[in-house]
Amino acid sequence: MTQQQIIHNFPGRWIGGFSLVIAPLLLLSAELLRIQFGFFFTDQIQAYADYPLQIMTSYNLFLAGNILLWPGIVRLVNMISVSEPKLALWGGVFVILGLFARTFHYGVNHLAFQLARVKDVDLATSTVGDTYGAFHIVSTLNITIMLGWIILAIGAYRSRTLQLTGSIGLALMSALMLGVLKGASYMSILATLGLCIALIPLGIKVLRDGPTPNLKDILKWIIIIIIALILMYLFGQAG
Repeated sequence: MTQQQIIHNFPGRWIGGFSLVIAPLLLLSAELLRIQFGFFFTDQIQAYADYPLQIMTSYNLFLAGNILLWPGIVRLVNMISVSEPKLALWGGVFVILGLFARTFHYGVNHLAFQLARVKDVDLATSTVGDTYGAFHIVSTLNITIMLGWIILAIGAYRSRTLQLTGSIGLALMSALMLGVLKGASYMSILATLGLCIALIPLGIKVLRDGPTPNLKDILKWIIIIIIALILMYLFGQAG
């Protein structure tokens, strides 16, 4: 395999394929877990105080899905770029910048919940309320969260990487509300469900596009992944 082929296939069949399958499911699960609670930050902080495990599970699932989505997006961009390089480039850049922005938002969410835990709900709510809308450099990326998915969806359709239904599902992610401490809504469930419809079949196709590994290789990689996750957890706790 040439260097150009390696770059074009980055991040590879397995990482890209599993990302396309798993990440959308994590995002949809996160939205379903908090659909019963109010949408605004006051409701979300109170929901955390009343149901901490459910809310933290929801927010952690979304953050994990958001982070794990980037390899799948890169894989999708590479597939689109074969015939629609400009749409692939700008759609991919905007979507990944949007993923960075959402990761920042979820750091703010975590801090708000910890304030509610170690202090009280009123302090956490007033702190978020008093600082809501304060400028930070990540605010400049908000537009990319909305536009990136639309550009990428157009590229996916024009390149025939996705059919019309999948392309529409991908574009629906532009309607997923941005910002800190946002609850779920029927629109957010529709958006993440659309992402599942768009990316999961593509991920399965990517995973099947090549030889099937033998059982020995599968077990080896399972052990490596488990060890890596344990080490990452331990290093995270140490920090």
